Amino acid sequence: MINVTSAAQEHFVRILKNKTPGTQIRVFVVDPGTVNAECGICFCSPEEFKSSDVIIEFELFSIYVDRSCTYLLKDARIDIIVNELGHQLTIKAPNVTKKYNDTEESMNSDSLEDQVRHVLQFRINPQLEMHGGSVSLVHITKDLLAVIKFYGGCNGCAMASYTIKEGIETTLKNLFPELKGVLDITQHKHDIHSYY
Repeated sequence: MINVTSAAQEHFVRILKNKTPGTQIRVFVVDPGTVNAECGICFCSPEEFKSSDVIIEFELFSIYVDRSCTYLLKDARIDIIVNELGHQLTIKAPNVTKKYNDTEESMNSDSLEDQVRHVLQFRINPQLEMHGGSVSLVHITKDLLAVIKFYGGCNGCAMASYTIKEGIETTLKNLFPELKGVLDITQHKHDIHSYY
């Protein structure tokens, strides 16, 4: 799915040596399906790993990708360019501008969990990312509750309960009337990372 050149792999290994043990790389997409669509790379600590993540393993590190982003990162390439300014990490991902409607058609054959993950990734998370946070689906219960978990600035945010009821739950129930509600399992810890 993602081609990482040997120079980029060596770069990641050097940087990760100075990070907390267990830290890996996350590749994500911002504003998919628009002219502003772009890929990003960040460090991902073990508590931020999601059970639904696709993991691309290399010899000395792994790349984590949200499952709903995988089709957008098909044929992506991460490389290091060396010029007079030094080293520059580059990401080329030709599919990030695919329209949401193009993917929505293919969603019809996906499971309810996959469809909910897709909506969280492309409708909800772009708004939460403005506050340094994100949310992911853990699973859907037999009682049709969407179990979610917050990360980053959303963990411990004073507005989390409002975001769940007025934003996430309303959106998901409108799109998927069979859902009974949303259950947050985040162990919210108000700290300097929390948005307020």
